[in-house]
Order: sequence, then structure tokens, then C-alpha cells
Amino acid sequence: MDITKLKEERQEWLTWKNIIPRQEARKALPHFEHIKVTLGDVIQIDIDDASDADISTIEALAKVNIPWRKGPFAINSLLIDTEWRSDIKYNLLKPHFTLKDKLVGDIGCNNGYYLFRMLEEQPKKLVGFDPSAIFYTQFEFINHFIKSDIVYELLGVEHIEHYEHKFDILFCLGVLYHRSDPVNTLKSLYNGLNKKGELILDTFMIDGEEEMALTPNKRYSKIPNIYFIPTIPALKNWCLRAGFREVEVLATMTTDSDEQRVTPWVYAQSLDDFLDPNDKSKTVEGYPAPKRVYIKAYK
Repeated sequence: MDITKLKEERQEWLTWKNIIPRQEARKALPHFEHIKVTLGDVIQIDIDDASDADISTIEALAKVNIPWRKGPFAINSLLIDTEWRSDIKYNLLKPHFTLKDKLVGDIGCNNGYYLFRMLEEQPKKLVGFDPSAIFYTQFEFINHFIKSDIVYELLGVEHIEHYEHKFDILFCLGVLYHRSDPVNTLKSLYNGLNKKGELILDTFMIDGEEEMALTPNKRYSKIPNIYFIPTIPALKNWCLRAGFREVEVLATMTTDSDEQRVTPWVYAQSLDDFLDPNDKSKTVEGYPAPKRVYIKAYK
């Protein structure tokens, strides 16, 4: 697979009709000299030389890029209150990794919230992978102010093993259930790691001690491309079949409306709309409500 050629071809996605207004909004952002960035739960961008009119302009341009899924971000007093409180997941995982001087990849990186948070860990290199031109444009929007050296590739998990170098640690958060062949996906991640590399992954799960997986019919929690939702024993088996020598369960957590909810920065529906209104332990389709397992797998 010629990754260089593929990357060049995917740059053309930024010229698609529905992406052009988003790219134009990003290019219209004003430039400033005095910017301070704080990489906390809210990624805070403080611009000393920005007027109220400048912030109003930035807000209007940011709204062109709705929906904002991962965050939150703030630019002076402007809060981009994203659908997901991504700080909850990041803070849960943070005690379980060390990134200093490591080659780090984030698969399905969305707009780069986790990558920006990782900057404070001083990795050798940060690379995000996501084939969405919408999320790529949002990353460029935020990075216009942060000016990081994060590399963002319009590539998917299937390309990681063919990338120009291997990684010391890979993050794959909220991707596996979108893949119709989870074991092959895990093999790609395994092959993308250096010797003794680590994978941090989260995925939907169902409770149970049996080695089995739920296969939703058409939709799960109103999401169409959900293929397999395993028990923890089944997920461990998938990882071992992919080649990983050891799997450590870091945490399990039921998704709630503190973490995922409707805000003015997304479309009109979120978690509460995806659950049975009479029984929040079930999705609208009657399946168990979303619950996630967080694991670390060792090569």
C-alpha cells in the first residue's frame, strides 16, 4: 500500500462541496500574536490582543463547523461546549499511560482533543488518524491558535500497519464497534506497534462471563454502523487472537448524560434520545444501554 499516494489523494476530500464552507471558515480566522494555551479539562486558548468583535467573528466561524463532538474548547470567553465531555475519558485513562519521548498515535482522533491534551506529556511525536474531512477541519481550526506540531492524517485504522513508522503506544477510542471485522482491526493495531508497544482501547461492552458478543440488527442506540458488542472475555479473546500477549482491564463505565448530551454546538439529539424513555437501562431498540470497557493490550 502506497501511503504517500493515498495521503495525497485524500487531500482532495477537502475540496468536496460540503467541506469547502468549513475550510473557508477556518482560513478566515484572524491571526494574533499573544496567545496562551492551557491544556486542562477545557482546552483554554487565551488571546490577549483579541477584541470582543474578534471573538464574535471566531464564534461565527466555529459554528460553521458544527457538530463539535469532542472537547470542550474555550477561546477567551467563548466556550465550545461539545457533545462529549471528553475530559472524563481522558482523565480516567491518564494514570495508565506514559507518553514522554514516545511515538504516539490516536486512531479515530476526531478533532484532536485527546492529542492536544497529550502535548503536556511531551511525547516524541503525536500522529492522529481519522478519515473525516469535517473533523480534520475542526482540528485545523483549533490548531490555528495552538500551533502544535501534531500530525493529522486523513487515514483509518486499516492503514496504521502500512504507515511510515511504527508506534510505541496507540490509542483507539470508540472505534472498534464500528468495524465489521474486529479481530482483523486489532491485528492492524498490533502490526502498527513497535516491539513491546501498548494499545489503549475502549469499546462498547455487554455484561456477562461468557465469550460472546451482541450483534445488533440495523441500529444500536440509533447508530447504524455498530457491528459487534462483546463481553469482556470475548474482547480479551479477540486481542489474544490478534497477537497481543496480555490484556489488562482498566475500567468499565456506563455512559451517562453528564458525559454525552445535547448542547448548542451539536445537532438536536444525543444520549437521552437514544435510550428508552421508560427504561434508561435500555436503548430505544431494546438493547442494553451503552457501557464501555477500557483496556490496555501489550504486544
